[in-house]
Amino acid sequence: MRRAIKDFLAERAELIDILEAAGPRSFDLPTPAQPWMVRDQVSHLAFFDDEATKAVSDPDAFFAGVAAMAEVGADVYMDQHLARGREMEPGELIEWLVRSGDDLASALEGRDPDERIPWYGPPMRARSFVIARIMETWAHGQDIVDALGVDRQPTDRLFHIAELGIRTFRFSYENRGLEAPDERVRVALRGPTGTVRVWNDASSNSVTGPLEDFCLVVTQRRHLDDTHLVMEGPIAHEWMSIAQAFAGPPGPGRSPL
Repeated sequence: MRRAIKDFLAERAELIDILEAAGPRSFDLPTPAQPWMVRDQVSHLAFFDDEATKAVSDPDAFFAGVAAMAEVGADVYMDQHLARGREMEPGELIEWLVRSGDDLASALEGRDPDERIPWYGPPMRARSFVIARIMETWAHGQDIVDALGVDRQPTDRLFHIAELGIRTFRFSYENRGLEAPDERVRVALRGPTGTVRVWNDASSNSVTGPLEDFCLVVTQRRHLDDTHLVMEGPIAHEWMSIAQAFAGPPGPGRSPL
């Protein structure tokens, strides 16, 4: 649990460094997640880290927010916090991002990794909850670095995201109204420091390649054609075409570059 929290804070710190180096004018640049600007990506992360802190520390307040979203609709609810971020100066947005991340890390410190925490879908175990925030930070950070034209170096923190991407195998199918295959896919990924991890080693279908490329696909930040992933077997090909590590309705994915 401590390692996951540490990696969450490290991922957040790296993104803040990138934003500070880019300067205030960069906050109004468009990102690939149209029509969101860089500032929208930042306010989205900060807002949902605040909501995550409520889910951990004050579930009643969190459920009140869920009820408010149900009343106005998810699109209006989303627009409300984006509007808040659009009224802020870049420095204020960074301060919000820093504070929300620190508050969440403090709320999670000392929690049992298996403790169930409420969220917008089924409750999540605390460790998975942290990993989901790592994934969100990195994925929305990818939209930001793409907008800025910054070369962000991958780290072994991405193994957290890969694990989440593999655990959401069944969800990726059911989220699209499809029946998930009984057989899972063998996944072998090479991290940036040379570490190789393998999941479902006995499966006949397989996905192999760079850790970063796998994470870009399961977070729908790159099209398969723009990666070095190698897939063998029909299940592997099908899964990678619909893989989705994040909650919510099926994402549109990205067109080939």
